[in-house]
Amino acid sequence: MKETILLYHIADQDRLHAIQRALLPLGMRIRMVQKEEYLQPVGFLAGVKEIQPGKEQYEGEELEKEMMVMAGLSSGRIDAVLMALRRSKSGRIDYKAVLTPTNSQWNSLTLYRELSREHAAMSGQETSEEER
Repeated sequence: MKETILLYHIADQDRLHAIQRALLPLGMRIRMVQKEEYLQPVGFLAGVKEIQPGKEQYEGEELEKEMMVMAGLSSGRIDAVLMALRRSKSGRIDYKAVLTPTNSQWNSLTLYRELSREHAAMSGQETSEEER
């Protein structure tokens, strides 16, 4: 699988371009996931050939926060992504995940809810009813 970065809900176009410029030299595939694709398995969105697309199209609300999923990257390449983003001063993406055999089967909404719970637990906050 080609190294892939999935980006979700980066509404500010200038910030999106800064993120893309920061990651472009790393030679990774960068894919903006559209809201309508949120019910697709994350692994399918990342290009895992063995994972089939879902049949449903999402018609709900946009994610509240931005999210990034890194697929097919070694730990050194993950560090390179994080360093490139830090150097670009494009701002922080709080919800980050690495594609795993488990979460590759989840849809984007399930992954977002899990990251939301983890983020709240790490920062000592309660999760909202919508994020549970």
